[in-house]
Amino acid sequence: MTNSIEELRGAEVIMVIGSNTTEAHPQVARRLVAAVDNGKNLIVIDPRRTAISEFADIHLQIRPGTDIPLLNAMMRIILDENLIDDVFIEMRTENFSSLRDSLYTMDLNELIAITGVTAEAIGQAARMYARAQKGVICYCLGITQHICGTGNVESIANLAMITGNVEQSFTGVNPLRGQNNVQGACDMGALPGVFPGYQPVQDLETRKKFERAWKKSLPENLGMTLMQMTHSGRDGQIRAMFIMGENPVLSDPHASLVKETLEGLDFLAVSDIFLTETAELADVVFPAASFAEKDGTVTNSERRVQLMRRAILPIGKCRTDSDIIMELSKRMGYRMDYEDMAEVMEEIALLTPIYGGIYHDRLEKDWGLQWPCTDRNHPGTPYLHKYSFTRGKGRFVPAEHHPPDESPDSEYPFLLMTGRVYHHYHTGTMTRTSEMLEREAPRAVLEIHPDDAGSLNIRKGDMVKISSKRGSIEIEAEPTTRVMKKSLYTSFNFRETPVNILTNPAMDPVAECPEYKICAVKVEKVGHNE
Repeated sequence: MTNSIEELRGAEVIMVIGSNTTEAHPQVARRLVAAVDNGKNLIVIDPRRTAISEFADIHLQIRPGTDIPLLNAMMRIILDENLIDDVFIEMRTENFSSLRDSLYTMDLNELIAITGVTAEAIGQAARMYARAQKGVICYCLGITQHICGTGNVESIANLAMITGNVEQSFTGVNPLRGQNNVQGACDMGALPGVFPGYQPVQDLETRKKFERAWKKSLPENLGMTLMQMTHSGRDGQIRAMFIMGENPVLSDPHASLVKETLEGLDFLAVSDIFLTETAELADVVFPAASFAEKDGTVTNSERRVQLMRRAILPIGKCRTDSDIIMELSKRMGYRMDYEDMAEVMEEIALLTPIYGGIYHDRLEKDWGLQWPCTDRNHPGTPYLHKYSFTRGKGRFVPAEHHPPDESPDSEYPFLLMTGRVYHHYHTGTMTRTSEMLEREAPRAVLEIHPDDAGSLNIRKGDMVKISSKRGSIEIEAEPTTRVMKKSLYTSFNFRETPVNILTNPAMDPVAECPEYKICAVKVEKVGHNE
C-alpha cells in the first residue's frame, strides 16, 4: 500500500475495485464502513453484488474482465470535463501526452458498452473521485488475477496520477495483500529475480554485497516462477521440491496438472501444520509450528513490520520454520548459526536498505514500523512518494482492453468467478478444523442468477456439475441476484469441491500471474441435495 490503513477514515472518496473487502479483509472493511458512517463517499467496482457494495454510494457492476475499459472511460470523462490535476501532472509525472492521446483515440461510447454499465453511472463515479481533494483506491486479486492484470494495475495508477490523488496522506493506490505476511515474504526475496528489499539478482554490486555477507557465490540467473515450477508436468525440469505452508494441489489453477507435476517429482518434502492435500503426496513431511509457537516478524499490507512473540513452546515434534530451514541448510553443507530471531532481523537491516532501521528492540516499543525505515532514528513511512516517486517522476502507461483468455461460447456459455468466504482462510487447512467456523460455512455453493437457474430447471439445493476445458466438479446451487446473468461465483476453500480443477492457467505476460478470476464453464443439473 502506498498509504496506511487508518488513512482510509480521512479520505473524502474511497474507490474499491476488484476486492470483496468485507469477506477477504474484514479489518480494512471496518475502516471503510466507519468512513461511510462519517459521511465519506464509497465507490465499489465489482461484477458481483458483494457485502461492501451494499454500503456504496455507487456500485458499478461491470462485466467480468472489463476493468481497463471502465477505468479508461472514467479517465476520458475526467479529461473531457477538465477535472485533471494539471499542476501535479506537470511537476510529478511524465508521458502524460501518450495517455491523453491514447484516451482520445478511444470511442467513449464503445468503452462504456464493453463494461455493461450505464454512461450516467460511470460519469457520476468519475466526477466523484476526480473532484475529491483526498481520494483513495483500494484493489485486490480481482484486479491482478487476470491475463491483463498488469494493465489493470497500471490503469489504476494512471487514474490516481491524473487526478493528483497520490504522494500525500489520505490518498494513494492501495493493494490489499492476500495473506497476513505475503508482503513480508516478497520483501524478503520470495520472488524469482530479487534479493531481500527488491534488490535485483542480476545487479553485480548487489550480488557481491550478499556474497560477502553469506560467504558464498550466488547465481546471477533468474529463478523460476510458481507456474513454471508447479505446471511443468510429470517430466518437468525441476525434479525435487520443498513446499512450506502452501497447498498448491487446491490453490493453484488447473490443479490436476499441479498434482501430476508433484507426483512426477523424484522427491517432494512438505512443511505444514496439518497434513494437507499437498502433504499427502510428499516423501517427507515436516511438522511445522503454528504462529503461536514461534517468534519473529510479519509485514502487513501497509508495509508495517510487527513483532510476534510465541505464546507456547512448539507442541510435540513440531519445529519452527526457521529451525527447519537452518537444520536442512546445515545438513546440506551450509551452516546458519543465528542465536535467535533478533539476530536474523539484524542481518536483514544490514543488507536491506528499506529495513535498515528495523530491529526487534524498536518493534517492542510500539505497534511496528512501516518501511522504508532506513536507520535507527527513522520513524518509518506512513505513506510513500511524499516528494517524488521511487523512479523520480511517475510514468503514465496507456492500457488497452484485453478480453479474458476464455470467453463464453455455445459449449461453455457461462463465466465462472472465484473468490473467498468470510469464515475460511485460503484452502481451509486451518479454519476447517474449527467446529464453529465449519458450522458457519460447511460447504461451497455455486451462485447462479435466478433466470439462468430457471432455464436449467435448477432450484436452491440442487447438485450441479460445472465443467471447463480442464475438468469437472459437483457443487450445490444457490440462485441469487448477487451475480449477473451468465456469470457464476463460488469459493475455492473446500477440498470437496476443488474449484481450481476448473480454473485457467493462462497468465499475464508481465507478472506471470494466472487468470484465477475468470474461466468459461458449462452447468448441468445432476440431482437434488436433500
